[in-house]
Amino acid sequence: MKLSINLRNWGPYSTRDMLLESARAVDESGLDTVWINERLALPLNATPNTPTYSPSGRTLDPLATLAFLAAVTQRVGLGTAVINLPFRPALPTAKWVATVQDLSGGRVRLGIGAGWMESEFRALGIDPQRRGTLTDETLTVLQRCFQSDEVEINGQSILFQPRPIRPPIYVGGTPPHALRRAIRFGDGWIPAGIEPDALKPGITQLQELCQAAGRPSLEVIAMKTLPLADLPRAQEYARQFQAVGVTHLVHTQGYETIAEYRRTIALLEEQIRPALS
Repeated sequence: MKLSINLRNWGPYSTRDMLLESARAVDESGLDTVWINERLALPLNATPNTPTYSPSGRTLDPLATLAFLAAVTQRVGLGTAVINLPFRPALPTAKWVATVQDLSGGRVRLGIGAGWMESEFRALGIDPQRRGTLTDETLTVLQRCFQSDEVEINGQSILFQPRPIRPPIYVGGTPPHALRRAIRFGDGWIPAGIEPDALKPGITQLQELCQAAGRPSLEVIAMKTLPLADLPRAQEYARQFQAVGVTHLVHTQGYETIAEYRRTIALLEEQIRPALS
C-alpha cells in the first residue's frame, strides 16, 4: 500500500516559504505524493470551525499551487484531493492539467469531485443540480484531449499540445455515483474521512463494477488522519485500511511549523510504513 501526506494550500500554512519547504521535505522522503485540496473561497456565512476552512479566508488555487510545487521538487507525486470540475471550463482545465503534467515530468495525480458547497455554486452562478452532468462533460473533454493531438470541441477542431501521458484520475464522492464515474472515466476512487469498515462495502462494489466492465481492479485512495500520538494504535489503524482493500493511504494532519511537518514525515516513514510491509 502506498503512503502519502497532505499539504495545506489554505490558511496561514500556505505561504510561499512554508509550501516550498514542506514540499521539499516530502520530496526528500520516500512518501509517494503530496495531496492538496480545493476551496474556492470562504463564504462569509460559513461555519467557522469547519475543518477545511481557513479562518483568514486565504485559499490558493490547487492547479496553480501544483505548478509552483512542480518547479521546486523532483520526485514526489502532485495530487489534487480534489478539484471540483463543475467550477472550471472544460478546455482550460484540460490545458492546465496537461501543462502541469508536462512540466512536472508526469507527476500529477488528478483527484476530481463534483462539488458540494451550495454557496460556491451560488457565487459561480452554477446550478448545483447540474454538477454531475458538468463533471462528466469535463471528464469527457479531458479524456479526448489526452487521446489525440487533434480534438473537436463544440464543433471546432483544435490542436491540443502539449499532450503528455494522461495523469491518473481518481473520482471523489460516495457510492454508487462516484464508483460508476470512476469505472467510466477514471483509475480509482478517492474517498475522504471514511472509516475502514465503512469503506469495505464501497470497495466491494467497486470491484464488482470492475469485473462487470471487464476492467482490472482500480485503486482506492483513502484520506484519513492517523493517531500518530499513539503509534501502536496508528499502525493498527493503517493496517485496517490495508485489510479492506485500500491501495493508497494519505495521512491528513494539521501542522504549524515545518519542523512539525518533518516530524510527521519521519513517523510515517519509520513507524507506519514498516507496519504495512
